[in-house]
Amino acid sequence: MTYHARHYATGRPVAISVEGGRIAAVAESHENPTRWVAPAFCDPQINGCLGISFNSPALTADEVRAVIATCLKHGIGAFLPTLVTTSDAAFTHGFSTLARAVDADPELARRLPGFHLEGPYISSEDGARGAHPLEHARDPNWDEFRRWQDAAGGRIRMVTLAPERAGALAFIEKLAASGVVVAIGHTAATGQQIRNAVSAGARTSTHLGNGAHAVLPRHDNYVWEQLANDGLWASIITDGHHLPPAVVKCVVRSKGVARTLVTCDAGSLAGSPPGRYTAWGADLEVLPSGKIVVAGTPFLAGSGRFTDACIGPLVRAAGVTLGDAIDMATARPRQLLGLPVHTLDPGQPADLVFFDYEPGGDLRVTGTV
Repeated sequence: MTYHARHYATGRPVAISVEGGRIAAVAESHENPTRWVAPAFCDPQINGCLGISFNSPALTADEVRAVIATCLKHGIGAFLPTLVTTSDAAFTHGFSTLARAVDADPELARRLPGFHLEGPYISSEDGARGAHPLEHARDPNWDEFRRWQDAAGGRIRMVTLAPERAGALAFIEKLAASGVVVAIGHTAATGQQIRNAVSAGARTSTHLGNGAHAVLPRHDNYVWEQLANDGLWASIITDGHHLPPAVVKCVVRSKGVARTLVTCDAGSLAGSPPGRYTAWGADLEVLPSGKIVVAGTPFLAGSGRFTDACIGPLVRAAGVTLGDAIDMATARPRQLLGLPVHTLDPGQPADLVFFDYEPGGDLRVTGTV
């Protein structure tokens, strides 16, 4: 099968031949395709969608497959299913359900190259805690984490935590030594605590600028500290709701396109109609704009959009090229997570997303391979 499209990074018309699930050849296309092609997105943080939560104590393998199918429609070829702050029992059930689903289906293993534990070792403070339930926010416990890692079949690939929690530095060192990517997030840490965390092995910031207090000191605060630390990468949610354009631009200019990655942070309510819902142990509200908040507050609670909706706003806000924006949603997450980076070259997996795009506009997925 040969597909004609414009290369996402060069704009050149290309003919991509696919055989046996891999790219067999790439040549100049003599057609005049209007659609574009790129490697499928890889998102490090998806909590579920369409009312399905990976945190659910009743999560099933069929629900896992339903989330994957929905993500594929949005061009997401791989992602880390993310479990947020909850009870020990819910974590154990969620991770074991995901592990059984992946073990039973090689296709799911390709789509879910690892799992993300966001919490429960995060700040207990309002604002920094975000929508995570206060009753389950707690200090790191290595034995507890090992039980979850065992339930996950060793697939927890990323952990987001607050470095100011008691015992966090020793915990970070153990995570890093075991090959887990440590991310700073939902934190109220001091500058020194952040620097200590990086020295201990923390490598990135989770959705920088979100999961934060509504008001911070002008100069001395954890957002500036993470922006300034060259040892940290940063993920950002560029769905048009989570960060103002100026903040997106500042993050990308601070970290550069080489250390910035995009996440949609899709929540269990992504794709749901406006209204009030109960999720993550909290009352949440989907606004008519698609923005999801903790009901009655300005605090965001995940995203109602997917990775494809993050590309156009990123291009407009940061002034980057389409190619750079897509690399931040494809290559950068894979690099950080230690996964092979997919390109549009012969021999690479034919894990492709096709889309329509006009400069200044939004990306619209038209198909995947």
